[in-house]
Amino acid sequence: MQIEETPLSGVLILTPRRFGDARGWFSEVWNAQTLAAQGITTPFVQDNHSYSRDPGTVRGLHYQRPPHAQAKLVRCGRGAIFDVAVDVRKGSPTYGQWFGVELTAENGRQLLIPAGFLHGFVTRAADTEVLYKCSDVYAPDCDGAVRFDDPSLGIDWGLDPASAILSDKDRNAPLFQNFATPFEYGS
Repeated sequence: MQIEETPLSGVLILTPRRFGDARGWFSEVWNAQTLAAQGITTPFVQDNHSYSRDPGTVRGLHYQRPPHAQAKLVRCGRGAIFDVAVDVRKGSPTYGQWFGVELTAENGRQLLIPAGFLHGFVTRAADTEVLYKCSDVYAPDCDGAVRFDDPSLGIDWGLDPASAILSDKDRNAPLFQNFATPFEYGS
């Protein structure tokens, strides 16, 4: 497993090895023991799988506040996404900064996002499937969102925001300036 650091502390790109032959390939995408040896000890308790029919579908920017804050490990099982994490840990030197990476079925990369970050993605291909592990169960009373195209965040999604395919929740999400973060840096 190759592990790359990003400009946001705690956000990591994991690239599992693939072993191929004439039939295709095999990859171990998560092994708690192997990753614990690298200092990654996130206990995952829920797996999610989403499907988006059309390119330009945006899901995010989402978070789940304490006591059900979630770390996520995101990968693309089919198609392609641009996956984004935004640091919203009060007191963090990178507060309000974002990082994005292309995750595709072909490149096999995964993005590990700790609790304390907003998360979202945009699909780059039709019939895209995203699989992600979560460190806590879904808790609707702790669920929240921030507007994906907030100008103060300046995220380059690679599409005209007016053409984004959004849920009502994401379309009506508040701006970042109206977001009171429940996350503390270093806690």
